[in-house]
Amino acid sequence: MIEQSLSYLRAHADEMRADLRALVELESPSDDPIALRHCAAWIAESARDLTGGQVRVVEQPEGPHLDIVFDGPARAAVLLLGHFDTVWPIGTIAARPYREDDGLARGPGAFDMKAGIVQGLWAIQALHAVRRGMPAFRFLLTSDEELQSKRSRSLIEAAARDACAVLVLEPSLDGALKTSRKGVGRFEVTIRGRAAHSGVDPEVGRSAVDELARVIGYLHGLTDAKTGTTVNVGVVRGGTRANVVAAEAHAIVDVRVKSQIEAERVASLVRGMTPSRDGIEFDISGDFARPPMERTPQVAGLFASAQRLGERIGLRLSEASTGGGSDANFCAALGIPVLDGLGAVGGGAHAVDEYVVTECMAPRAALVAGLIDACLVPSP
Repeated sequence: MIEQSLSYLRAHADEMRADLRALVELESPSDDPIALRHCAAWIAESARDLTGGQVRVVEQPEGPHLDIVFDGPARAAVLLLGHFDTVWPIGTIAARPYREDDGLARGPGAFDMKAGIVQGLWAIQALHAVRRGMPAFRFLLTSDEELQSKRSRSLIEAAARDACAVLVLEPSLDGALKTSRKGVGRFEVTIRGRAAHSGVDPEVGRSAVDELARVIGYLHGLTDAKTGTTVNVGVVRGGTRANVVAAEAHAIVDVRVKSQIEAERVASLVRGMTPSRDGIEFDISGDFARPPMERTPQVAGLFASAQRLGERIGLRLSEASTGGGSDANFCAALGIPVLDGLGAVGGGAHAVDEYVVTECMAPRAALVAGLIDACLVPSP
C-alpha cells in the first residue's frame, strides 16, 4: 500500500507545493485569534475537499482547534497530531515572502509546521485513493502549541486516550524521527527582602538581588550532563535604583529532563529552596508544562515499523532525541505509543532561514499513510 501511496503523491507533488504556499501565506501567529480563524478555515475546507473527513471546529476566544474525524472499521483509532500556529507575527510574510529555489521552500512557518499539515492532509488523500475503504482515525490540529498548549492539552490527552498510536507531524532535522523528548519545566522565583539606603544604613536592608545571585548559582548547579538535566535561569529582574538595597527580585527558570523520575526530583529541589538569612521570603511557583516523552518499548516498536515501511520506498530512517518539547510529550505520558518528527524535512525552525526540502514531502506523506494503515490493519 505504501508504494501505491507514494506513486499517487508524486503525481500530485505540484498540488502539495501549491497547498504549502497557500498555507504559509495565511499567517497564523499564536496570539492572533482572527488570523488563527482564517488559517483554520482554510485547513478545514481543504480537509473536506481532499479527504471527506468530518471537521469539528473547537472554538475558543484565543483561537480555534480542528478535530477531523474519519469513521471506519477499526479496533482502535490512530491519532495524527499537529499545530497550525507559528511564532511569526503578522506582516512577516510581506518582509519574507514564500519562495522556492533549488528544491527548497522558504517562508515563515513553512518548516514548523505547515508542511507537516499539508503532508498529513495528502497522506489521508492517498489512503483514500489507494485503499478500499477508509480506516477510522483522527487528525487533531491545535492553535497554541507555541504557547505550551495550555488551552489544548486536555483536548489532546482526551484524543490520545482513544488511540492505539499517535503520529506527530512536527518537523524533522535531517529526516530523523523523534523517539524521545525531554520534559519541559517552567518555574518562577520571587524573592522579597527589605529596602534600605545603600550608603547610609545598608546593614538594615536585605538585598533580594544578592539572594537571587545565590539562588542562580544553586539552580545552575543542578545541571547534570550525565542525566541530561539542564537548568537555566533565563530571565531576571530586580531592584529599583542603584542607591537602594533591592527589596524584590524575580527569576524565570527553564528545566529540561529525560525522565518523569528526574522531573519529580528536580521540581522538589526547586520548590524546596529556602532563604539563606532572616528577613527574606521566597515565593516559588511553576511545574512541568510538558512531561518527558520517554523511549518505551512501544515507542521503539512503532519506530521499527516506520523503518520497515520506509525501506520499501527508499527511506533510510534514523531516530533521535531532542531537548525540545512538543504535544507528543502529553500523549507519551499516558502510555500511548508515539512517534514524532514525521513532518517536513528541512531546518531553521523559528529562524529566518527556515526551509523545507520539497522532494521529501511526498515520501514523508506516504510514510504517514503507511503507518496509519499498518497500525490499524493486523499483519497477515
